[in-house]
Amino acid sequence: MSNGTANHAHDSVRTALLVIDLQTALLAEEPMPRDIDGVLARINALAERARARGAPVILIQHEEPHPALIYGSVGWQLDARVQTRPSDLRLRKRTVDSFLDTPLESWLVERNVTQVVICGFASEFCVDTTSRRAAALGYNVIVASDAHTTQDRPDFPAEKIRDHHTATLTSINTFRGKIEARVAGELFTEW
Repeated sequence: MSNGTANHAHDSVRTALLVIDLQTALLAEEPMPRDIDGVLARINALAERARARGAPVILIQHEEPHPALIYGSVGWQLDARVQTRPSDLRLRKRTVDSFLDTPLESWLVERNVTQVVICGFASEFCVDTTSRRAAALGYNVIVASDAHTTQDRPDFPAEKIRDHHTATLTSINTFRGKIEARVAGELFTEW
Protein backbone atom coordinates (compact mmCIF):
# COMPACT_ATOMS: atom_id res chain seq x y z
CA MET A 1 0.00 0.00 0.00
CA SER A 2 1.48 3.33 -1.00
CA ASN A 3 -0.55 6.02 0.66
CA GLY A 4 2.19 8.53 1.51
CA THR A 5 2.18 7.84 5.23
CA ALA A 6 5.42 7.81 7.17
CA ASN A 7 5.81 4.05 7.22
CA HIS A 8 5.49 3.46 3.48
CA ALA A 9 7.82 4.44 0.67
CA HIS A 10 6.33 7.20 -1.40
CA ASP A 11 8.01 9.56 -3.84
CA SER A 12 6.37 12.64 -2.33
CA VAL A 13 7.56 11.96 1.22
CA ARG A 14 11.14 12.98 1.97
CA THR A 15 12.13 12.65 5.61
CA ALA A 16 14.93 14.23 7.66
CA LEU A 17 16.08 13.29 11.16
CA LEU A 18 16.50 16.15 13.64
CA VAL A 19 18.73 15.22 16.60
CA ILE A 20 18.43 17.94 19.23
CA ASP A 21 20.92 19.08 21.88
CA LEU A 22 22.80 15.91 22.78
CA GLN A 23 25.64 18.00 24.16
CA THR A 24 28.23 17.21 26.80
CA ALA A 25 27.20 19.91 29.30
CA LEU A 26 23.46 19.24 28.97
CA LEU A 27 23.71 15.48 29.35
CA ALA A 28 26.05 15.77 32.36
CA GLU A 29 23.72 17.97 34.42
CA GLU A 30 22.29 16.61 37.65
CA PRO A 31 19.91 14.99 37.82
CA MET A 32 21.00 12.97 34.79
CA PRO A 33 18.53 12.85 31.91
CA ARG A 34 16.26 9.80 32.29
CA ASP A 35 17.46 6.61 30.52
CA ILE A 36 20.13 8.60 28.70
CA ASP A 37 22.17 5.54 27.72
CA GLY A 38 19.10 3.84 26.23
CA VAL A 39 17.97 7.03 24.51
CA LEU A 40 21.43 7.56 22.97
CA ALA A 41 21.57 3.94 21.77
CA ARG A 42 18.14 4.31 20.12
CA ILE A 43 19.13 7.64 18.52
CA ASN A 44 22.42 6.22 17.19
CA ALA A 45 20.58 3.27 15.62
CA LEU A 46 17.89 5.60 14.25
CA ALA A 47 20.51 7.87 12.68
CA GLU A 48 22.30 4.92 11.07
CA ARG A 49 19.05 3.71 9.50
CA ALA A 50 18.27 7.24 8.30
CA ARG A 51 21.70 7.61 6.70
CA ALA A 52 21.39 4.18 5.06
CA ARG A 53 18.18 5.36 3.38
CA GLY A 54 19.67 8.67 2.25
CA ALA A 55 17.74 10.80 4.74
CA PRO A 56 19.48 13.94 5.97
CA VAL A 57 20.63 13.73 9.61
CA ILE A 58 20.76 17.17 11.22
CA LEU A 59 22.64 17.47 14.51
CA ILE A 60 21.37 20.51 16.38
CA GLN A 61 23.44 22.19 19.11
CA HIS A 62 22.30 24.87 21.53
CA GLU A 63 24.58 27.73 22.46
CA GLU A 64 24.37 30.62 24.89
CA PRO A 65 26.68 32.92 26.85
CA HIS A 66 26.66 30.53 29.82
CA PRO A 67 30.27 29.21 30.00
CA ALA A 68 29.22 25.56 29.58
CA LEU A 69 27.40 26.28 26.30
CA ILE A 70 29.61 28.84 24.59
CA TYR A 71 30.07 27.87 20.95
CA GLY A 72 33.11 25.61 20.61
CA SER A 73 33.52 24.95 24.33
CA VAL A 74 33.92 21.42 25.68
CA GLY A 75 30.39 21.50 27.11
CA TRP A 76 28.94 22.69 23.78
CA GLN A 77 30.37 19.68 21.90
CA LEU A 78 28.20 16.69 21.18
CA ASP A 79 28.38 14.01 23.86
CA ALA A 80 31.09 11.46 23.06
CA ARG A 81 28.46 8.70 22.84
CA VAL A 82 26.71 10.35 19.89
CA GLN A 83 27.80 8.63 16.69
CA THR A 84 28.21 11.12 13.86
CA ARG A 85 29.23 10.94 10.22
CA PRO A 86 30.86 13.56 7.96
CA SER A 87 27.65 13.68 5.89
CA ASP A 88 25.61 14.90 8.88
CA LEU A 89 24.54 18.52 8.83
CA ARG A 90 25.40 20.63 11.89
CA LEU A 91 23.07 23.37 13.09
CA ARG A 92 23.69 25.97 15.79
CA LYS A 93 20.75 27.52 17.61
CA ARG A 94 20.22 30.02 20.42
CA THR A 95 16.62 29.32 21.46
CA VAL A 96 14.38 26.33 22.18
CA ASP A 97 13.08 26.63 18.60
CA SER A 98 15.47 24.96 16.16
CA PHE A 99 13.95 27.00 13.31
CA LEU A 100 14.25 30.48 14.85
CA ASP A 101 17.12 32.47 13.32
CA THR A 102 18.71 29.32 11.86
CA PRO A 103 18.97 27.93 8.31
CA LEU A 104 16.96 24.81 9.22
CA GLU A 105 13.89 25.60 7.16
CA SER A 106 15.93 26.53 4.09
CA TRP A 107 17.95 23.31 4.44
CA LEU A 108 14.74 21.28 4.53
CA VAL A 109 13.32 23.12 1.52
CA GLU A 110 16.57 22.64 -0.46
CA ARG A 111 16.36 18.89 0.19
CA ASN A 112 12.62 18.65 -0.60
CA VAL A 113 11.89 17.44 2.93
CA THR A 114 8.20 17.16 3.77
CA GLN A 115 8.48 15.22 7.02
CA VAL A 116 10.80 15.31 10.04
CA VAL A 117 11.58 12.78 12.74
CA ILE A 118 12.48 14.52 16.00
CA CYS A 119 14.50 13.13 18.91
CA GLY A 120 16.94 14.35 21.56
CA PHE A 121 16.94 16.56 24.66
CA ALA A 122 14.92 18.09 26.36
CA SER A 123 11.37 16.82 25.93
CA GLU A 124 9.57 19.83 27.39
CA PHE A 125 11.77 22.47 25.81
CA CYS A 126 13.53 22.05 22.47
CA VAL A 127 11.86 18.79 21.40
CA ASP A 128 8.39 20.17 22.11
CA THR A 129 8.98 23.63 20.61
CA THR A 130 10.73 22.35 17.49
CA SER A 131 7.95 19.78 16.91
CA ARG A 132 5.28 22.46 17.15
CA ARG A 133 7.15 24.86 14.88
CA ALA A 134 7.77 22.17 12.26
CA ALA A 135 4.07 21.24 12.20
CA ALA A 136 3.06 24.91 12.07
CA LEU A 137 5.29 25.32 9.01
CA GLY A 138 3.51 22.39 7.34
CA TYR A 139 5.94 19.54 7.93
CA ASN A 140 4.57 16.22 9.06
CA VAL A 141 6.30 15.42 12.34
CA ILE A 142 7.10 12.08 13.90
CA VAL A 143 8.25 12.30 17.50
CA ALA A 144 10.45 9.31 18.30
CA SER A 145 8.63 8.58 21.54
CA ASP A 146 11.40 6.55 23.19
CA ALA A 147 14.26 8.64 21.79
CA HIS A 148 13.78 11.92 23.62
CA THR A 149 14.37 12.60 27.27
CA THR A 150 14.67 15.14 30.03
CA GLN A 151 15.60 15.37 33.68
CA ASP A 152 13.51 14.74 36.76
CA ARG A 153 12.02 18.00 38.03
CA PRO A 154 11.23 18.71 41.70
CA ASP A 155 7.55 17.85 41.33
CA PHE A 156 7.50 15.69 38.22
CA PRO A 157 9.58 12.69 37.10
CA ALA A 158 11.28 12.83 33.70
CA GLU A 159 9.41 9.82 32.34
CA LYS A 160 6.05 11.49 32.99
CA ILE A 161 7.29 14.74 31.44
CA ARG A 162 8.37 12.87 28.30
CA ASP A 163 5.12 10.92 28.07
CA HIS A 164 3.02 14.05 28.71
CA HIS A 165 4.72 16.04 25.97
CA THR A 166 4.50 13.16 23.51
CA ALA A 167 0.77 12.80 24.24
CA THR A 168 0.16 16.55 24.07
CA LEU A 169 1.98 16.96 20.77
CA THR A 170 0.10 14.12 19.12
CA SER A 171 -3.25 15.53 20.24
CA ILE A 172 -2.70 18.84 18.42
CA ASN A 173 -4.61 18.88 15.15
CA THR A 174 -4.70 22.57 14.24
CA PHE A 175 -1.29 22.88 12.58
CA ARG A 176 -0.74 22.54 8.84
CA GLY A 177 1.36 19.42 9.43
CA LYS A 178 0.38 16.36 11.41
CA ILE A 179 2.25 15.25 14.55
CA GLU A 180 2.42 11.56 15.41
CA ALA A 181 4.55 9.49 17.78
CA ARG A 182 6.29 6.21 16.99
CA VAL A 183 8.99 4.24 18.76
CA ALA A 184 12.44 4.67 17.26
CA GLY A 185 12.73 1.02 16.22
CA GLU A 186 9.86 1.47 13.75
CA LEU A 187 11.40 4.47 11.99
CA PHE A 188 13.48 4.45 8.81
CA THR A 189 12.76 0.74 8.42
CA GLU A 190 10.42 0.89 5.40
CA TRP A 191 11.20 4.18 3.71
